[in-house]
Amino acid sequence: MDNYATHKKAEVRGWLAANPRIHVHFTPTSGSWLNLVEVWFGIIERQAIHRGSFSSVKDLNAKIRAFIDGWNDRCHPFVWTKTADEILKKANRQTTSNTVH
Repeated sequence: MDNYATHKKAEVRGWLAANPRIHVHFTPTSGSWLNLVEVWFGIIERQAIHRGSFSSVKDLNAKIRAFIDGWNDRCHPFVWTKTADEILKKANRQTTSNTVH
């Protein structure tokens, strides 16, 4: 989990206390590489799950496993495509107009 404040709420803490099998692990501040995990889950959702029709959980699991097996057969690492300087330059660029909507 990457939002510590949310998990301090009494309702959440109560639910976690009532469900001791659930263990919360927080994303480290320096763990931006974990965002690529979200990218991968987005890929599997779009390519294997979205708009799918599954007759059972077993069927869904089989579809996910088949996707993972195919992915692993042709796998390649995720790579950051921009340097930190390129990202900061874009994030800090000035607007080109003052259009009010």
